[in-house]
Amino acid sequence: MPSGRRGRFAPGTPVLDAARSLGVFVESVCGGRGLCTRCQIELTTGVFAKHGITSQSDHLSEITEAETAFRAKGRLATARRMSCQARVLGDVVIDVPQEASSQRAVVRKRAESRAIDLDPAVRVFTVSVVPPDMDSPSGDLDRLLAAITDQSGLVDLEADFSVLPGLQATLRKSEWNVTTAVSVAGPRPRLIGVWPGTVKRLVGLAVDIGTTTLAAHLVDLVTGRTIATAGTANSQIRFGEDLMSRVSYVMMNEGGEVALTRTVREAIGALAAKATADVGLVPHDILDTVIVGNPVMHHLFLGLSPVELGQAPFALAVSGAVRVPAADVGLNFAPGAEVYIPPCIAGHVGADAAAAILAEGPHRGEELTLLVDIGTNAEIVLGNAGRILAASSPTGPAFEGAEIQCGQRAAPGAIERVRIDRETLEPRISVIGVDAWSDETEFTKKIDTVGVTGICGSGIIEVIAELFLAGVVTRDGVIDGAAASRTTRVFADGRTFSYMLWRGETEIVITQKDIRAIQLAKAALYAGVQLLMDRLGASAVDRIRLAGAFGSYIDPKYAMVLGLIPDCDLGQVKSVGNAAGTGARMALLNLGHRAEIEALVGKIEKVETATEPRFQEHFINAMALPNKHDAFPKLATEITLPAPPESLADTTPKRRRRRQ
Repeated sequence: MPSGRRGRFAPGTPVLDAARSLGVFVESVCGGRGLCTRCQIELTTGVFAKHGITSQSDHLSEITEAETAFRAKGRLATARRMSCQARVLGDVVIDVPQEASSQRAVVRKRAESRAIDLDPAVRVFTVSVVPPDMDSPSGDLDRLLAAITDQSGLVDLEADFSVLPGLQATLRKSEWNVTTAVSVAGPRPRLIGVWPGTVKRLVGLAVDIGTTTLAAHLVDLVTGRTIATAGTANSQIRFGEDLMSRVSYVMMNEGGEVALTRTVREAIGALAAKATADVGLVPHDILDTVIVGNPVMHHLFLGLSPVELGQAPFALAVSGAVRVPAADVGLNFAPGAEVYIPPCIAGHVGADAAAAILAEGPHRGEELTLLVDIGTNAEIVLGNAGRILAASSPTGPAFEGAEIQCGQRAAPGAIERVRIDRETLEPRISVIGVDAWSDETEFTKKIDTVGVTGICGSGIIEVIAELFLAGVVTRDGVIDGAAASRTTRVFADGRTFSYMLWRGETEIVITQKDIRAIQLAKAALYAGVQLLMDRLGASAVDRIRLAGAFGSYIDPKYAMVLGLIPDCDLGQVKSVGNAAGTGARMALLNLGHRAEIEALVGKIEKVETATEPRFQEHFINAMALPNKHDAFPKLATEITLPAPPESLADTTPKRRRRRQ
């Protein structure tokens, strides 16, 4: 972890060798000779029911003399091992810390450009305070609050206790001219900061806690500009790649939620430190924070057990908006700083979906809009100004590269684009880190800098869609062995066939199992969309918005070819980036947006896909490419889809029923 790669190795295999054979590059300056400590890893213990794994300390070899010596020198923490020294003796879950990874995952959650009207919860006022004299003996705080009222019109002000200890010294040092920060989010305006003179930059933080990645945007509260962005992999991945795996971990390991909570809070603290350092500030300068995430992430950040979210009726501990002092949730921000979390919509549709709705505004227009945040857990919103419905669909981690034989998360060296010649079946690829296709001279010159290490989500979507369009993969999602007569890239692989996408130091193969994993994921998503369309009585949508890190980088055409999304005019299908992060920034900078989403969430109709009787029917239909039942006439005007065999209608249902 956090790459999600896994494999089986002979007892005694060094962890470093196992990692490298899986394409997980752990830094090792000394070449694995036990001299540098750069290859540090951590063992995560516990029961991981989804994978049938019990990871425990005696499944790694005993600590070596080299490790003991480095611990004595303070160069190796007690909880860590050197991967060149530790040998695998049984099932283990290994976490590769960010500083040890020489190929870190790319977190593609940039701050999208958006004009936001400024009305923040924390407002800044520069005021002149009347000095005390013998005729006016009122306290310094009282005179400061009066000065703020005179300038701002805010009445009934109170002060956070944290401003009192240094107040008198600050006023006198600045000759009674100070900058103040006042929080207006509560029932009474509250003074939370005082600085001498004029302060040019006061900041807030918007955070999107995703199942796989975290992104933080540092925002200037005076200008509204995003001045720094930082992202990282969600370290909770070591406890499970998808949400239910993490809930299962908590169920099966006493106190498991404490470890998960600590992990995510530490990650947010580290992101805040990085983002502020980039602009010459420190986390203590952060005055206000908005955090969004799905319900499981929401609960774990707040220190709440997510166990009830793992079983019907999927009850939330709290569904409304939450305001809490930053210090109470382990964030060392400015004294008096608060964290605001928008409301959750339902047990599996969280504050991140609410923020995405706020950003994209389907409720503000008449067009029927489908908003999909594609990730480990897909969140689906459908509606317009008249009616909004929401649901979630358990797509699993396949879109992130997990459960794919050569899959990996987005990182330098990962294949992200694929084109296959319809006649020769020869592929062209592009990889993250090289701005050229594999048949271009520039690719050959630069590929050695990153290598070809695996295939990430966007590449998986494209290669399967291209194989389908080239006739190698059937509508049922089967790699047709007859294609082996056309190319050596299609070859027998046990009882099925596989496709050799890349030949090199690391061979990248697309297997039948890979295609099934994507079929299951896309069918779950499409079935969720279809349930919302059924409930709304809609046969088509006017526009589609793809959100999230993964949704931002997939080609809408290929997503539709696979049947990941319903038929729609391709010109109306757009990627909108990190919509949840954009919504978080909107809530950070405008109190009206907080009120807007709090009012709207109460009107959103929640559809629980797990209990809908037609889910299985839609799911089975959606296993076909692009769909067994639904037509794609608008897509057919843009691209030539393979014609279904005449016998498909007669034979497919029977075969599929037996497999189900």
